[in-house]
Amino acid sequence: MSLEERIQHVDERIQAACEASGRNRESVNVIAVTKYVSAEMTEKVLGSGLVHIGENRWQNAEEKWNTLGHRGIWHFIGHLQTNKVKDVIGKFPYIHSLDRLSLAREIEKKAAQLDIKVQCMLQVNISGEESKYGLQPEQAVPLLREIREFNHIQVAGLMTMAPFEEESERTRPVFRGLRELRDDLNRQALTHEPLTDLSMGMSNDFEIAIQEGATWVRLGSVLVGKEEG
Repeated sequence: MSLEERIQHVDERIQAACEASGRNRESVNVIAVTKYVSAEMTEKVLGSGLVHIGENRWQNAEEKWNTLGHRGIWHFIGHLQTNKVKDVIGKFPYIHSLDRLSLAREIEKKAAQLDIKVQCMLQVNISGEESKYGLQPEQAVPLLREIREFNHIQVAGLMTMAPFEEESERTRPVFRGLRELRDDLNRQALTHEPLTDLSMGMSNDFEIAIQEGATWVRLGSVLVGKEEG
């Protein structure tokens, strides 16, 4: 299947998921996850009309960003080491993996130096899997209180990763849990602006995530394929 065919197929599936849950298609944004493909394929992705590019390690993204960073909007979706903040901030307007105060402080420091505001998602480990990064749900409130007055971080919403399931329906409680947590945090008015975004859903489960309220889906193999290990 060609890239164009995959894009069309995915869009049809997103449209169907939106219709099934009474949502507007425009409320769902697609991030093309290019971490497993080359700079050449990433260029084709950008040329296809996809705007949002997702990478999870600066070491893998550096060559692509240096070539293509002026095109598209780049999202950092992997675990961000504090010592890599200096490389990422200013290049990736969106960070989907804010999960600790030390990282928030470093992002704030670098963004202040550049006089920019960074859109961040709190990464929450809803499933409780030990292998996954992220805050425990009960840690979200104290972190939001700590960073409430940071001037260069805009907490736009929450992110999670569901366990891989052969039956994607089994991921629904995880996605529903993130949406319910976001709504609960908004009721507590912990941020200056309401949390609107939910970054959740990948190639194997994005339709369930959309039905549960995802505003960003992170799609790799189903959308752009996989060239490398």
